[in-house]
Amino acid sequence: MIEENVRKILHEIEGGNGKGEKITLVAATKTRTPEEICRAIKAGIGAVGENKVQEFCAKFGLIDGAERHFIGNLQTNKVKYLIGRCDLIHSVGSMRLAEEISRLSVRANVTQDILIEINVGGEASKGGFPYEEAETARKQISALGGISVRGFMAMLPESEDLALLTPLALKMRRLFESARERDEKISYLSMGMSGDWRLCVEQGSNMIRLGTAIFGERNYAQNVPHDTVISPSDGE
Repeated sequence: MIEENVRKILHEIEGGNGKGEKITLVAATKTRTPEEICRAIKAGIGAVGENKVQEFCAKFGLIDGAERHFIGNLQTNKVKYLIGRCDLIHSVGSMRLAEEISRLSVRANVTQDILIEINVGGEASKGGFPYEEAETARKQISALGGISVRGFMAMLPESEDLALLTPLALKMRRLFESARERDEKISYLSMGMSGDWRLCVEQGSNMIRLGTAIFGERNYAQNVPHDTVISPSDGE
């Protein structure tokens, strides 16, 4: 099933998004076993994204052949486990987090690629910078050492109301295009998950994060490895 799902999705997106741009498919691998992830990579997945630092660390040495992304909520005390190991952090939604990424990246003499998370729907339950502060945040974060801002990430509200979702997706695309005119490093608009990715792609997203569409429904009882260097005091 995994292999068939990957092939179908890759075939569907091979023509690019609504702007004719190549689409990067990120497999969202929360609760997925290394065996499942390796099957997806072998089928053509080029990037995998973890939601939890503990799983990122546990699976790090067990999979190969794909970029490693972090797509979940990131606490500042967990940043140290990603620096130098993560190709792209999608969820930088505060200056405090950006500053910690910068501090540790400079100390490690690396440059960390990140996306700025935008709360485009203004939802209290979600993190990220308010849409109105997005350009200011981009300028401030871009000025930090050890960080390369590569674009934006957003999650649309959970809704089937196209009249609600389409304008929000278009707002993110306008933000992306405006920023790209100012900074040539801006490359990615990460927007679209298993329930809304087709709408997002149509409106100009060029990076989508799919979990159930690739792996099927999550089984939270699966035996996912948890041997990590994270101490209990770090929490999760």
